[in-house]
Amino acid sequence: MVFTSSHIDRNIIAILLQPIKETFLISDTQLGFLTGVTFALFYATLAMPMAMWADRHNRRNLIAFSISIWSLMTAFCGLAFQYWQLLLFRIGVGVGEAGSNPPSHSIISDLFSPAERGTAMAIFATGVNIGVMLGFLIGGWVNEWLNWRWAFIIAGVPGLLIAFLVRFTMKEPQRGFSEGIAKKPQAPSFTSVVIYMLKNRKIKHFVIAHALFAFFGYAAIAWTPVYFQRIHMFSTGETGTFLALSIGLGGGVGTFLGGYIADKLASRKEGWRAWIICFAVLIYVPTAILSFTALDSTSAMYWFLGPAILGSFHVGIIFAVLQSEAPVEMRSVVAAINLFILNIIGMGLGPLMVGIVSDYMEPTAGIDGLRYGLVTATILPIWGALHLWRGGVLLNRK
Repeated sequence: MVFTSSHIDRNIIAILLQPIKETFLISDTQLGFLTGVTFALFYATLAMPMAMWADRHNRRNLIAFSISIWSLMTAFCGLAFQYWQLLLFRIGVGVGEAGSNPPSHSIISDLFSPAERGTAMAIFATGVNIGVMLGFLIGGWVNEWLNWRWAFIIAGVPGLLIAFLVRFTMKEPQRGFSEGIAKKPQAPSFTSVVIYMLKNRKIKHFVIAHALFAFFGYAAIAWTPVYFQRIHMFSTGETGTFLALSIGLGGGVGTFLGGYIADKLASRKEGWRAWIICFAVLIYVPTAILSFTALDSTSAMYWFLGPAILGSFHVGIIFAVLQSEAPVEMRSVVAAINLFILNIIGMGLGPLMVGIVSDYMEPTAGIDGLRYGLVTATILPIWGALHLWRGGVLLNRK
């Protein structure tokens, strides 16, 4: 529920970019800046000190506080009457979300052993898909029925109830419970965690791959709604419904199957946790290119099912591998550093690059400039797959 709430509030802006552009009369580069850099910079940077706090104190309370912040900031986005105000409220959403993900990873790792951690993390990771589904449905249809401002307000307010549920119904688990560790470990310094991650070659390959996958993933989530609205003339409601079903339901199945299959195959060879992702990339990158270059809407929708279903196949697997490679006492910070890198590169640069390419190509290609930006982003997952192939070899050397 927590992860779902964060991705409703994080991604709802994507389905609303076109009406926001028309309201504030801004460029695609400014839209990319709004969805990417501003959110990612504060979200990723603040996640690290919050993770250090989580490794030393009560993780449940931090999560509950964080939900309250991002929910309020999302609702305030609906009250923005100038571009810079919306920018500030989006920064507020990022500040709130910084305190949720790393402690969530740490708590799940305390509850599930390494052998089943991939499936557990994949179930958690479906919050991305469910959040995108609900965000696109709420944003798309509320914009048509009312306007984009009410979409933010309606999406933000329910998070306050989730914050209440977390604070008063969830228990803080014992650290290291799944590994049978009885004594509370002493949390190391931030520098010690960084040094550990730099020395662990498996962690380095998985972190780099995750960032490269995120570059394409965040670019696609931010700009695919605009692509269908601008080029294929979908309404926000039609776009929201299609993407909710494809990324939300289809992607949720893909995310879960990624972790589940990886756990099963890893019983034979641990390297399959990485290699299964490589095969998914070989399928969804070509179909993404076919979707973004399709001349008719039916073909665009059909081919988009590839990246929609398999684009988040890796999420639960990589979360689980990093938590299994990290000692109990530094798991929140390891998760935060991974999120910092993937969000600065992925969320910060992915949507922004697509916007820049779209604006650059607009004088010669017109609205088709957006196609060039989206196709350019598909190169990054191939690079990420090369890192994961090597990461799989290293996993087998345990």
